[in-house]
Amino acid sequence: MSGPDGPGPGAPATGVRRLDGLAALPAGLDGSVVTVGMFDGVHRGHRALLDRVAAQAAERGVPAAAVTFDRHPLAVLRPGSEPPLLTTLGRKVELLGRAGMAVVLVLEFTEALSQVGAEDFAAEVLFDGLAARVVVVGENFRFGHKAAGDPALLADLGRPRGIEVVAVPLHAEDGQVVSSTRVRAELAAGDVEAAAASLGRPHAVEGEVVAGDRRGGPLLGIPTANLAPTPGIALPADGVYAGHLTDDADKLARPAAVSVGTNPQFGTDRRVEAHVLDFDGDLYGHRVAIAFAHRLRGQAVFDGPDELAAQMRADIGRARRLLTSGPDWTVRTGESPRPTP
Repeated sequence: MSGPDGPGPGAPATGVRRLDGLAALPAGLDGSVVTVGMFDGVHRGHRALLDRVAAQAAERGVPAAAVTFDRHPLAVLRPGSEPPLLTTLGRKVELLGRAGMAVVLVLEFTEALSQVGAEDFAAEVLFDGLAARVVVVGENFRFGHKAAGDPALLADLGRPRGIEVVAVPLHAEDGQVVSSTRVRAELAAGDVEAAAASLGRPHAVEGEVVAGDRRGGPLLGIPTANLAPTPGIALPADGVYAGHLTDDADKLARPAAVSVGTNPQFGTDRRVEAHVLDFDGDLYGHRVAIAFAHRLRGQAVFDGPDELAAQMRADIGRARRLLTSGPDWTVRTGESPRPTP
């Protein structure tokens, strides 16, 4: 999801070309600067690496290219142990495009791919497939069967071909490396402001608005949009948040008070519900994104619907103050937020 002048869910950013599988690579590609990684979240650590890729590509007058995967490798290697993802695949491609990548090669991570040796992966994908002139990777990069490849091996393999390999130090802020693991931990703690700082934009989840229990309007006088998030996407810790809901139908980011959790008052399954401030339109069936700006409180059980409704009104009031007390942030999922003039 994005703002009025950006692409919608799953759409590539302007200028990025998504290629699915080696068979989609164009013949006769005349050079590129390439990087490889999962790039989950395309956070500020990734951006430091991608900036180097884009700069090297511009210097040589060739496309900047990223190789990534359609799922987390652990989903294949140890099913059930894979972490929740910070972005959908479509959003990741969009974010890579916004980071300066002209080409994103998406490889399906399969058991067969996991068996490909480091030498074969480098030759078939990077050197021959993408005609790499330079390969830029993080200093902790590992690749190939049993993660046998590293930047030193990649440099040894590239040297006879005249291919340069650049190993970039991990990007740290406040003495801590910015990583997808760090962002997941920040979300798990409910610290969405820290997660936004690590990501360079508020964390957002996408999905379709579905029918809920219909208690919000009739029982509490506070209607909510119930989101069915994309499966496998990371959610912040249970609690109440201030953020924005962006409807793909009109691309407007509207301020909202958002609840994440099981709703202990009524014993529901875990869900995401948003009360959009000053809005009475029908969102059922709409594709939306909900971005999390501030944590308001944890979940709680109240003595009855009246007390719950009073707390929800207080949450809405606080969300309104937080979202309007500073710059009018228009949250555009897929890039860093920026103030509306």
